[in-house]
Formats: sequence, structure tokens, C-alpha cells
Amino acid sequence: MRFIPIVIALFFLASCSKGITKILKSPDPEYKLRMAEQYFVKKKYAKAQVIYEDVMPYYKTRAEFEDIYYKYAYAAYHQADYMNAENLFKSFLEIFPNSAKSEEVDYMRAYSFFKQSPKPELDQTNTIKAMGMMQTFINTHPGSARNKDASDIIDICRGKLEIKDFKSAQLYYDMGQFRAAGVAFAAVLNSYPESVKADEYKLMIIKSYYRYAELSVEERKPERFEQVIDEVHDFVDRFPESKLRKDAESYMNLSQTQIKTLSNEQVKTPA
Repeated sequence: MRFIPIVIALFFLASCSKGITKILKSPDPEYKLRMAEQYFVKKKYAKAQVIYEDVMPYYKTRAEFEDIYYKYAYAAYHQADYMNAENLFKSFLEIFPNSAKSEEVDYMRAYSFFKQSPKPELDQTNTIKAMGMMQTFINTHPGSARNKDASDIIDICRGKLEIKDFKSAQLYYDMGQFRAAGVAFAAVLNSYPESVKADEYKLMIIKSYYRYAELSVEERKPERFEQVIDEVHDFVDRFPESKLRKDAESYMNLSQTQIKTLSNEQVKTPA
């Protein structure tokens, strides 16, 4: 079992009113449990949590222990202590594997990871873990009414990862690292081919490689403008109805003009 560290418990104890101090000093565990239940119902989760922890040793071998631990975990969750809540939900499943609440608690464990998922700009380790745990929940509970919510959360997490990857690719473009930008936007498109922004990513691949070709040394320009033309053809094949098609095709025209100009200059250059 993973209870709140004693230092945190003492902090809560020090901040509680004289009423809760009196409760904790009582030798009657049943009275303490009643008071913990009252605090929990009133959503005074910090006080409920301290009392639940205090009475756990007494109830550890009794039927009430399951419900106490269940509410103890939720008390952490309701205080936005999601890391501790996830540990407690996990411990609940280990201690009470056959509980009627197992499905709910399994979902809440995954949901606690989702609640730790940060903004797209930050490290997405918890987002990836949340996706994996939600998928595991769906696989483990195929008939659960919570599976739609789990799938929706996976989509939300995937959206965060997409935004993060897009911003990373856009940063390369903004910094003038156009070849790296083209590769990065291609990776975004490959990772999220069904995205509503897929044609935008493809256009950014085209723009990136066009700028890369423009800045290349003369002898490499023709082949790199040819690459732009190939990317435009691929755009048209993949997104024939896209509103961005004309923008994409404009880069093909520009590239063809560039190739023609380079070819004429080579002809004019004396041997």
C-alpha cells in the first residue's frame, strides 16, 4: 500500500481545525470513520484523507477496508494530487483484484495520467502513457460503457502530440532550416495521415523543399526543384479536392520556371 508520506500527513494535520484534531485523538475508530465519511460527502477531501489514513490500520482486515481505500484514493484525486491518486488507484487494484469497482478504478487510474498531461509545448511522456493506459483499458474491458470516453481521451492526447510535432516542424521552417523542416513536416504527415490538416502539412513540405532548392548551390538546384514538382504531384494525387491545391500547384509552376531558367543559363555559358 502507498499511503501519503508522513510529512504531508503532518502538514495537513497542522492545518486542520481543532475539530479534526479532536477526532484524531479519539480512541473510537468507528466514530473516526463516520466523521471521515461526513467530510468526504461535504467534499472536504483533505480532512477526510487524513482521517481515512488514521483508521486504515484498524479496518485493514475488515470488510469496510475496501470502501475506505476507494474513497482514500478519490480524496487524493479530488485534491488534484493526480500522481498520488494514480498510485492509490493502482494499489487498490492490487489489493482488491476482484472488487466490483475494479473497472471504474482501472479507468480512473488511466484518467489520472491523462490529468497529468501538460500543454502541447511541454514534455508529453504522461500524454503517451495516458494513451497507452486508455487503450489497455479498452482492450481489458471490451464491453465497458466507459470505452467511448477512453477513445475520446486517446483522440485528445493524439491531438496534443500532433500539435507538438507540428510546432517542432514549424520551428525548423521559421529558423530557415528548410531541409529539416521538409523532413519534419513529412514525419508529421506520416504520423497523422487522417488529420484534418494533412493537406496543410503536405503544402508545408512543398514550401520547405522549394525554399531549400532556392538556397542550394547552382549545380544542385535542378534536382531539388524536381523534388518540389514530385511533391506537388503527390499532393494532387492525395488531396485532389483540397482548397490548397492551387497554392501547391503554384510551386510546381515556380519550380518549372526555375529549372527552365537554369537550363537556359547553362546553354548560354561558354564551354
